[in-house]
This record gives sequence, C-alpha cells and structure tokens, in this order.
Amino acid sequence: MRILVCGGAGYIGSNMTALLAAQGHEPIVFDNFSKGHRSAVQGQQVVEGDLAEYDLLVQTLRGKRIEAVMHFAAYIEVGESVREPLRYYRNNVSNTQNLLSAMEEAGVTKFVFSSTAAVYGMPQRVPISEDAPTNPINPYGQTKLAVEHMCRYQSRAGKLHFASLRYFNACGAGHGGRLGEDHRPESHLIPLTIQAALGKRDAIRIYGTDYPTPDGTCIRDFIHVDDLCQAHLLALGKLDEQPELIYNLGNGQGYSVRQVIDTVKEVSGRDFTVIETPRRPGDPPVLTSDATRAKTELGWVTRKPDLHEMVATAWAWHSSHPDGHKD
Repeated sequence: MRILVCGGAGYIGSNMTALLAAQGHEPIVFDNFSKGHRSAVQGQQVVEGDLAEYDLLVQTLRGKRIEAVMHFAAYIEVGESVREPLRYYRNNVSNTQNLLSAMEEAGVTKFVFSSTAAVYGMPQRVPISEDAPTNPINPYGQTKLAVEHMCRYQSRAGKLHFASLRYFNACGAGHGGRLGEDHRPESHLIPLTIQAALGKRDAIRIYGTDYPTPDGTCIRDFIHVDDLCQAHLLALGKLDEQPELIYNLGNGQGYSVRQVIDTVKEVSGRDFTVIETPRRPGDPPVLTSDATRAKTELGWVTRKPDLHEMVATAWAWHSSHPDGHKD
C-alpha cells in the first residue's frame, strides 16, 4: 500500500515509516522539517512541504497514487500550547482540515490519526477507557479532540474511514534501536533523565513528591514506540471493516517518576542530581490506560512492556547519539 506519512521525519513518524517499509508497504514522507530530522528518513521517499500547502497536498496524493494517510505532524508541547494557543489551533486543527480536504479532493479515504490521552483531561477514574468523558484542560488536548470531531463528521458523511489512536507516553528507541527520541527542546521524562545521566543536563527535577501514590510521585503509562507503531499498522488494516475506530494505546500499567529515574540510573550505571520541587498545576496523580479494546479488536500485543527494556533501548540510542540526530 502507498501511504503518505505526514510528519514522517519526527520521532514516531520516522519509526512508523521504517516499519511500513519493512512490511513491504511504500511510505512517502511528507514533512516541512521544522521539527523532524532528515537523517531519520534517509533512504525513504520524501516530499518536503507544509500541510498548509493545499495544492501540493493534492498534487502529492494524486501524483504518488496515495491509498492511505497517517498523520503525525502536530505540535505536542502542552506548556507551549497554553502560551501560544493560536499557533496550536493553526497547525493542529486548520492544517489538518486542509489535509482532510485535500484527501477528499484526491479521493483518499483511509486516515490514521495520532491523537493523545490529553483528550481526557483530568480523569474521573483510572485506568482510562475510550468511553471516559473527553474534557481536555489545555489547548493541545483541545486541538486533538477537535480533529477527532472533524474525522467523525467526515466519516458520517461517507467520505472518510479513520482510526484515532490516543497515545499515552511513547518512549524508547525503535526499529532495532536505530531511531530514537530527539525533540528540540526536549520535554519528555525518559530522554530528559538520560540527558542528566549523560551530563548534558545539570539535574533532573521531580515535580511533586506528595501525591497519593506509593512513592509520592506521579504515575504514568509508558509505551514503547515499536508497540505503538504496530498498533497503527493493525488499525490501518481494520479500516477495511470499520469506518470509525478509536483506541487507547498504552501498557495498562503505570510507572512512577521516581521509578523512571531509578531505572535510568540502573541502566546507565551513572548517578546524577535529582531535585525535588513542588507540584505543577494540572498534573493528575495517576494516568494509566485501559487498552483492552485495541487488544481485543486488533489483536494488538505489547511486546516491550517492561520499563527496564524501554529505558535500555533509549539509553543505547542516546549514549551513541549524544547530540541526537544528525540533520
């Protein structure tokens, strides 16, 4: 299948592109390289462009005879979305509307969307199922939910088959450990902690040690990027049967901030400074997924659920790429 991977030079997008190629599909990366890395997609077909460029999108979809689209080209920083909400609505909502319109004109109906657990906001109960209320508490989550609504209405108009995949905390280096996480600036816990272990950061901070959890720190659900990408592949296949799919993608178990830090110390064999600071507003004590639906309907299996293995793949990549991807 010929698949357009929007944001295919980013962390998850590049891993997805590599998996698609390995499975015999023909991925075409569409990326403006504002966040992604050229070295992460070496050897792949690439169209350099922006989702705001409607004519280029239609030309690419038609000219490359695209059969399905996977969309990873979103801004993802919660704090930045609070500071610059219009920037997030423009990129995450308006540009996605542009993409869906181009798909409609080109006659492409299959769409796999990278959504987020942030659509749930502050959960009423955990683990969180797909039937839980959606009530985002920041612009980032709101923009992702807005796209889900667009997809739903476009589907009910008979013009789209879509899968919305709500990620929890993607991590690790995928594709045999060759494609790691390199956001600039970085905001995710595991790579930040690894940077401290590598001496590229003075310390790692724990925000809140008085939560009602076993060690007092927040608990989050981490999912290895390889497992995440496998779910996308399965969801794509399921679109032949169902026009609307929504799945949580997580391990269904949580690890605390302190557990992550201790695991990085164990895997790396290095000590580093840990600073305990007060809570940040809006951080729930526990966020874990109920991913039963994806496992039941897709036959999805998480093959790397262990925190030590997830951290070990990340450490191997970061320690051999201390400056990240070479662009």
